[in-house]
Amino acid sequence: MSKPKRAMGRGLSAILNSESKQVQSATDSGAKQIIGNIVELPISDIFPNPTQPRTHFDETALNQLAQSIKELGIIQPITVRKVDSNYEIISGERRFRASQLAGLTKIPAFIRIANDQELLEMALVENIQREDLDAIEVALTYQRLIEEINLTQEELSKRVGKERSTITNYIRLLKLIPAVQTAIRDAEISMGHGRAMLSLDSDVQLAILSDIIKDKLSVRETEKRILALKNTNEKKPQIQLPEHITTEKKQFEDFFNAKVNLKINSKGKGSISLNFNNQEELRKILQRINN
Repeated sequence: MSKPKRAMGRGLSAILNSESKQVQSATDSGAKQIIGNIVELPISDIFPNPTQPRTHFDETALNQLAQSIKELGIIQPITVRKVDSNYEIISGERRFRASQLAGLTKIPAFIRIANDQELLEMALVENIQREDLDAIEVALTYQRLIEEINLTQEELSKRVGKERSTITNYIRLLKLIPAVQTAIRDAEISMGHGRAMLSLDSDVQLAILSDIIKDKLSVRETEKRILALKNTNEKKPQIQLPEHITTEKKQFEDFFNAKVNLKINSKGKGSISLNFNNQEELRKILQRINN
């Protein structure tokens, strides 16, 4: 005589009783009856995480997953947290959406207790683990983990299992102008192309981006073209500063008691930078500015 199959979870009636509806943290009464259980939840009781880092869901891939769910069912449960009498998705929104398309009324879910910060962190870390992310989306996710979860790059490195230098290289991409970031997201250029352009001014980034797309440049060819451009610019004769600009530069140096670099182009546009050798000199410069 065969044994009856064991249910996936303890059953809705056992889990969703009047006590467990009050469970909001691991210390609440009834928490043991809800934490760590896999149950089939009504799809109507589930809602997406509004801070979900993933904002784009490929419609074709979603329909393909929905068809697979119709034929094979949900292989991996979604993960949710309890919010009042409903459930918020921690991970698995794509499976949730596909299940809706497949016409399911219930979906298997693993129930966890998580506060808002833990929810965001879990969603962000899960997002990082996806294979279809573009480099800018990875960079933005790393940046959110650092800023919103208050992680250092060293702590983030341990959380996601990536070298700190890898995380730094991704985040630096966010310094690129929007047009270059968009080109990376649209797969017109690679992360390597973007990294090669990081030291360039905005207008030069645009020009190099155009060259990469028009001439189908490889990363190595892009690096060579940028190097040649820099060498050409270095050979250009320095513009002699007008006497009144030189005088004002000297006034800056006297006021801040620091070396001043002043650059100006043929159109009269330029920049000013102050040099300092240690923290004490920087403090004095900032004190002058504040005063």
